[in-house]
Amino acid sequence: MQWRHFSRIALCVLLFAHILAHVDRNMLLGFSPQIIRDIGLSNAQYGFLVGAVWVLSFGLMAMFMGTLADRYSRPRVVAVGMLVWSVCTWASGNVQDFTQMAMARFFVASGEAALVPAAVSLLADLFPARRRGTVIGVFFTGIPLGIGFSFLLAGTYGETHGWRDTFHALGVIGALLALPLAFLSEERGQPGHERGAPFGEQLRAMARTVRGTPGLLQVIAGFVLLHMVFAGFAFTQVWLVDERGLDAAAMAKRIGMLQLVFGTFGAVFGGGLGDRFAHAIRGGHAGFVAGLVVLCAPFMLAYRFAAPGSVLFYLGMCAGAFLPMAAYGPANTLIQGMVPATMRSTVAGFTMMAINVVAISLGSLAVGAGRDLLAGAGVASPFTVMMLATDVLAIASVVLFAGAARRGTVVSMPAAIRTH
Repeated sequence: MQWRHFSRIALCVLLFAHILAHVDRNMLLGFSPQIIRDIGLSNAQYGFLVGAVWVLSFGLMAMFMGTLADRYSRPRVVAVGMLVWSVCTWASGNVQDFTQMAMARFFVASGEAALVPAAVSLLADLFPARRRGTVIGVFFTGIPLGIGFSFLLAGTYGETHGWRDTFHALGVIGALLALPLAFLSEERGQPGHERGAPFGEQLRAMARTVRGTPGLLQVIAGFVLLHMVFAGFAFTQVWLVDERGLDAAAMAKRIGMLQLVFGTFGAVFGGGLGDRFAHAIRGGHAGFVAGLVVLCAPFMLAYRFAAPGSVLFYLGMCAGAFLPMAAYGPANTLIQGMVPATMRSTVAGFTMMAINVVAISLGSLAVGAGRDLLAGAGVASPFTVMMLATDVLAIASVVLFAGAARRGTVVSMPAAIRTH
């Protein structure tokens, strides 16, 4: 069966895979107290499992998997990655110590790195340019939905069956879905569907394309900078408890619910309205994202000083959940529209690598280290200072998106690389 004839089914399958990927990814967080106790993890070891092991493995493998998706069948690359992460999710239910869990998590992340680069590129081919933002936005609802479902699953099925059986069940579900994906084909032989180059040559070609397309470089850099929101989000609960005096359990539920609702709404809203109104905004999708940043910025900054529980407090929290997800559809639409069809997965993988390594991994490390330095220097409310810093950096992405807008960065491409 060929995906082109069943584009909506393809979107549903890829969305389900994306949700499952983020359920598997976040299940360690949902069961953190039980897993730490059962296999005897220290806090440092647990932090390593949810931080460096995951982010660096996923980030570095994303670009490699992207080159494979450009060179070979994208559905089959997704299927192989899904089978790898599902088998290793199942294996996570059998681990007995830190080393075994670290190995399992490393390969879960490596397998999941195949999904986004191949899926974004495939969706860009399956749907016309005027609908790409909407479709890609729907695909990225898998992030907040997966996060929400992971905690919900841990508190329902996991409460009665335990974390080991939950990992086993998720592994079986993923493996069963991966098998039929391996039999789906795509029309690589048609114009605009030529294969990408071997790994080294593909990376050199990508580097030339990114350097030679200033608008593309600005969009990627702005998208990465916008993800500094997530570097701050990693410490949100600690900040609210330590410096704002709120209850940890109550805030965990509220944070999870707001992320689920407003993250999902942001992905759908940003993709849909970006496609609908970008043509009427200077700079198209880039101008649309810049406008979203300007709209959300005052609420995000005020949130750090607002009284806990106030309307402004929750508006700021909602804006922080909404903004990065609202940018996924428009930003990825721009990126996919400015590169050759033979390079789409590679560039998507490069973008995911930059986001995970620069913004999420190094950004989170900088927030934690900065907080400790400020506390040691006697600065009052050191977490608030660092959280404000991540907000300011994320908001500064408006300069890059506005710059891309001024360059006239739009979805349509030169004829030489147009795929539709």
